[in-house]
Amino acid sequence: MSRVKRGTTHVKKRKKLLKQTKGYKWGRKKLIRLAKTAVTKAGVHAYVDRKKKKRVTRALWHIKIGAFVREHGFSYSKFINALKINKIEIDRKILADLAENNKKILVKIIEGIK
Repeated sequence: MSRVKRGTTHVKKRKKLLKQTKGYKWGRKKLIRLAKTAVTKAGVHAYVDRKKKKRVTRALWHIKIGAFVREHGFSYSKFINALKINKIEIDRKILADLAENNKKILVKIIEGIK
């Protein structure tokens, strides 16, 4: 049986790896061994930070709502509780957007709760 040389496959694999490390510093962009670990770690960080982004944005919504509501004599928790009691189902993302962009609408909601 004849010998199979795997040059093309091996080169493609390395090229793909080095393409992913474009923009990295020092040897991590051009040395295969360093590039492998750099890409693996970057993937781990990307995965974790996709989860973290959701937490951070939700916390930001809370801050925006709380800051606006505090000006009108409510605390964040009392405002959310009043919304639930009055059966107004608006999620925090929309409330944060209203607090930032459409303040008049959120003022009407607050007046409706009072």
